[in-house]
Amino acid sequence: MSKRKNLIGVMAGLMIWLVFGLGNYFVALRLYRTVVTVIPGISETIFIAASIILFLLMTLGFMRSILPIPVSTKGGLGWISAYGSGIFVYLLLLFLAADFLLFLARLTLWLPDPMPQSIEFYSGAIVVLLTTGLVCYGLYHARQVSHTAYDIHLQDTRSTNELNIVLISDIHLGAVNSEKRLPAIVQLINQMNPDIVCIAGDLFDDSFSAVRNPDKASCLLRQIKAVYGVYASLGNHDAGKTLDDMVHFLEQSQIHLLNDDYVMIDDRVVLVGRLDPSPIGGFGGLKRKGLKDLVGLVDTRLPIVVMDHTPAKLEQYGCEIDLVLSGHTHRGQMVPFNLITRAVFATDYGYFRKDTASPHVVVTSGAGTWGPPMRIGSDNEIVSITLHWAHHSSRQTADQYEK
Repeated sequence: MSKRKNLIGVMAGLMIWLVFGLGNYFVALRLYRTVVTVIPGISETIFIAASIILFLLMTLGFMRSILPIPVSTKGGLGWISAYGSGIFVYLLLLFLAADFLLFLARLTLWLPDPMPQSIEFYSGAIVVLLTTGLVCYGLYHARQVSHTAYDIHLQDTRSTNELNIVLISDIHLGAVNSEKRLPAIVQLINQMNPDIVCIAGDLFDDSFSAVRNPDKASCLLRQIKAVYGVYASLGNHDAGKTLDDMVHFLEQSQIHLLNDDYVMIDDRVVLVGRLDPSPIGGFGGLKRKGLKDLVGLVDTRLPIVVMDHTPAKLEQYGCEIDLVLSGHTHRGQMVPFNLITRAVFATDYGYFRKDTASPHVVVTSGAGTWGPPMRIGSDNEIVSITLHWAHHSSRQTADQYEK
């Protein structure tokens, strides 16, 4: 089963790489057809060669964490792949949309066939200008960190307990511009006066060695002020060969890591941290436990809050769990990828509850970016949750729990 899963993963990766390469070639040709109308002597070979070089550099950038090259070189490749992929995505999508509209115009006789070169130029110029505008906006917007608040009541009875939870995820330390956002993130968290801070995965971006200044980052994270402390679970990018370095960093940063484990906080609430089901590079010998094995000994008369990085298979959580905190989706990060995350996940963002027998779920779009350092149609956010519950729960105790 494992070999088959790996084979499917390799085949999917090759297909993505092939589509990426063909798309890169299409964009190069379309740019050439735009430029040649105003510079007739320019060679098509220049555009093709440039696209091949950029394609190879971006490919190496995406693979940099596993390449035996200097850290500075990895940083340069990461910068090229991050910015290059963001620009490429919108050039490709907008050129495809422009060509489709031009095809329809010729089909309905709005334009003559063959089409005048001037139309080719103006359509290409509009695509380049729109891409420039979108990329500039996306880069600016990704530097902003917003605040989203939720008020959740666990029972209909009058609340006698209250807990202020701050949720963040997907900081992706090591990704382009990730460490620049960290001071603002810490400052905003402290302004919320949290009781506990939950980091629901992907604090890192595949490799600890990609973090440019881990000592400074650790010092900033230690400045987070929370009554009962800061807790984290591992996401799919918090894995691989440098996992031990990541765990040590968390310890140095005074962040309590819950690896398929739980902690009782002030005899008021139980906080559970789950391992992500699909770690990139694996969690070493750590394996994700079944839910029954994990919470079977917990007194379910206390509210149970679960950090589970990926909001997949939410049906596994029943009435024994009160609140699930997730991230991972980035809310698509850049339009139109939000359409994909909406299709893949039961909820890709915000508050969700299937029915009264299901837990409350909050999915954050994350406090950072992955890949292109851009946000278009989504926000970098920090979430605050005010949790209310009655002093005594009427739910079944753990010895009656069956899953």
